[in-house]
Amino acid sequence: MSHIQATAPFYPVEQHAGDIISSYMSRDFISLPEHLNIKEARELFLQILNDDHFPCAVFVVDGENLRGVLSTRKLLQAADDSQPLTQLMGTTLFHVGPQDSRAAAASIIEKHHLTLLPVIDNGKLIGCLNEKEIAQLLEDEVTEDAQLQGATLPLDKPYLDISPVMLWKKRAVWLLLLFIAEAYTSSVIQHFEEALESAIALAFFIPLLIGTGGNSGTQITSTLVRAMALGEVGLRDLGRILRKEMSTALLVAITLGTAGCIRAWMMGIGPEITFIVSLTLVCVTLWSAVVSSVIPLVIKRLGIDPAVVSAPFIATLIDGTGLIIYFKIAQHFLGLN
Repeated sequence: MSHIQATAPFYPVEQHAGDIISSYMSRDFISLPEHLNIKEARELFLQILNDDHFPCAVFVVDGENLRGVLSTRKLLQAADDSQPLTQLMGTTLFHVGPQDSRAAAASIIEKHHLTLLPVIDNGKLIGCLNEKEIAQLLEDEVTEDAQLQGATLPLDKPYLDISPVMLWKKRAVWLLLLFIAEAYTSSVIQHFEEALESAIALAFFIPLLIGTGGNSGTQITSTLVRAMALGEVGLRDLGRILRKEMSTALLVAITLGTAGCIRAWMMGIGPEITFIVSLTLVCVTLWSAVVSSVIPLVIKRLGIDPAVVSAPFIATLIDGTGLIIYFKIAQHFLGLN
């Protein structure tokens, strides 16, 4: 087979069967036999070129097996017509299979800045992702990650085409899970009821402390999950990530602790409660840095999309543990049981 031309159209996202490569793959590509020289390859390329698509590169094949990739510009501008095609092609090949996940392809594309990605099945070249398919794939992947991090199942259709019942189905499951997770926050408050009765001023700062810990965790989770999607970090970088985030969290904690002192002073709260609130802000901020840094990396190692560990779930976890930190600090300094 000397070449393969378009035999299957590119389907828009509404028609995708799923998040696998075959849902995006195009057959609109040109392949040239490896035994040709530049002149022969150029003549064959111009012969089979159609007006609908001018490829940025062509594939060099041995039968149906991919051997290399050659940019169209190099092919057309090569000065030595007798030069073998194999001497001009690139042999550093990144490829995906038709059943590979969209996330896997997105990671390869973004890491290596690819504009063309061949699709190989059992060693045979069966399709590719051109610039148009790559753009659609990356857009869908970013959209899904954003929806997962917002604690909702990904939408299968454009937003305006989704019915309220379908939106309910997409959101209710996650909200019920968050509701159950939040229930232990109430249990924590109930457990420390006597401490609250002994120092009622402690209750004034519960929303502040919960919000601060959750917001800090959300910032870290969003940044880290995106860096993981781009292939910038992995579990092997956990030590560096923790050092970076703990250093940043310490600076943030000092800032928030100072803000907590000012807020307590403005409310006319005594120095003892003021110190407890400020110290808790520091501890909760540092704790949220640890939780938000470790959990997405561990989840990725277990083979789960880290975007599923959405910001609301991280925030929920930090809410409950942050309250425990708060009341334990209060018990220690106020001498409560």
